[in-house]
This record gives sequence, structure tokens and C-alpha cells, in this order.
Amino acid sequence: MSNPTTKLAIFDCDGTLVDSQANICRAVEEALSEARVEVPSRDRIRRIVGLSLVEAMQALLPDAADVDHRRLAQAYKDKFFAMRTSGALADEPLFDGIDAIVEQLAGDGWMLGVATGKSDRGLDHILTAHGLKHHFVTLQTADRHPSKPHPSMIAAAIAEAGADPARTVMIGDTSFDILMAVNAGVRAVGVAWGYHPTEELVAAGAHGVALAVADLPHHLEAR
Repeated sequence: MSNPTTKLAIFDCDGTLVDSQANICRAVEEALSEARVEVPSRDRIRRIVGLSLVEAMQALLPDAADVDHRRLAQAYKDKFFAMRTSGALADEPLFDGIDAIVEQLAGDGWMLGVATGKSDRGLDHILTAHGLKHHFVTLQTADRHPSKPHPSMIAAAIAEAGADPARTVMIGDTSFDILMAVNAGVRAVGVAWGYHPTEELVAAGAHGVALAVADLPHHLEAR
């Protein structure tokens, strides 16, 4: 049962908490190159960050067959895992000030969650590496949900946290995050330091866009 006093802030991961574009772009490039598929520009690759892998390949290669999208999604996962186990991954740093904001929100009584196109393993690695995992009461990933902008991850986070949808906010850097929030009927706050431009976040339905990490708490309360 939801608690009307419970405030829940759900973060996207890539492009919102951490800057992971270098590793994502490299894994896509290597997977497509090995499959002898024309490799798109990094600008196009950054556009699909946030989608689940099959949907990302569909967006990059709309004329390919479904079996190829699934094959390339698996190739990406294999490349990323190989990069991690070999120590070849670039650092995936937190955006400056994010750790302090997470601490601040937790101290201010917010319950915190994550909704991401990453796998369980990938999200656990990131949050553990940065010492943030203990702050999050609900972690929703592509392993158990349809791709954004389907609202399944937000609905599951609200249920798991026992939160009130009217006091829930989704925080993300892409139009996929904003549309997911709109589809779930919760407040949507964009961030300007990620991978989609501010005007796209507003057009998708963002209630506000934080231009700097320190400004984020100001945007979370409904006004």
C-alpha cells in the first residue's frame, strides 16, 4: 500500500548519475564493426543511450531484421563484458556533485531508486564502485522490464518503495526518461548534462530541467 508521505526520486543511470558514453560508444562500435555493419557516428550512438539493447539496435539499424537486432544486442553485451573483465573499460565517473546530491536527498527524506536500460550486473557494478548502492531502495533494470519509454520500471519502483505516485519524480537526461515518466503519470525532471538536448526534454514533457547538478533538488518538488 502506498504512503502519501513517501517521496520517491527515481534516477536514470547513464547520462544522469554517471558519464558512461565512452564505453557505450566503444562497445557499439566494436560489436558492429566485427559484424561488418556500418558503424554510425558517435552522435547517433549517444542518441540511443537509455534504451534497452534490442531497441537501441533497432533505432540504430531500422532496416535490419529482428534476428540481427538481437544478435547485435548480444554482441554488444559480450564486448562490454570483455572490456570489463580485461580492464579495458574507461572510467565511468559520477557527474560532478552527484554523490553530494544523492546524500542530500536521502537526508531530506527522499526514498531513492534507479530505472535504467542497464542490466542488473551493470548497475550493481556502477553503484557499488561509487559507494552509492546503499542509498537506493529500488533498482529497476532492462533485465526485468520493457524498454523505456514503457512505464513498467516506474510502476515497479513505486510499488517496491510503497510510494505515492503523486510524490514520485523521474530524473533523466533523455526524452526516453521523460516520456516514461509521462506514461507513468509522475513528475518528470530533465538534466542538462546528459545525452539529449534540453529542448527535447521540454518537448517530451519535462516539468523542469536542471541546468546544473546543484540545482536538481529545487526541481523535484511539484509547484
